[in-house]
Amino acid sequence: MLARYKIHRGKQPSNLPPRHQRQDTRHRTRHCLRPAREIVDAYLADPTDPAWRTFRQAYLKLLRERFETDPRPFDALAERAHREDVFIGCSCPTRANPDPARCHTILALGFMRRQYPDLGVQFPAEVDPPDVD
Repeated sequence: MLARYKIHRGKQPSNLPPRHQRQDTRHRTRHCLRPAREIVDAYLADPTDPAWRTFRQAYLKLLRERFETDPRPFDALAERAHREDVFIGCSCPTRANPDPARCHTILALGFMRRQYPDLGVQFPAEVDPPDVD
């Protein structure tokens, strides 16, 4: 199963998944699901509906390009998530982006569900699965 978790600073809540199952996917990592820093900065500078639509379009385009260039990291993630629960992480919601539905991890989960239809993907209860076509 593939799901998301919130990365916390300081004292960690007791309900976090085991560390070996967590994968940081923020822009500063090398994870295949990371967003580009430029699109994150642009959205956070103006977190409006039009800016979210621009971010969404740019992020999904980036994922499609990465996948077409080299699907192996995505395949490895899906394979691991078939064997065990894997949680992709981000800091959202934050003061700058308080809406968890407007987090790249939600789009990433939708992308993975579309690419790997047999993969169990779990969205947070408060978020509707996105359309990533």
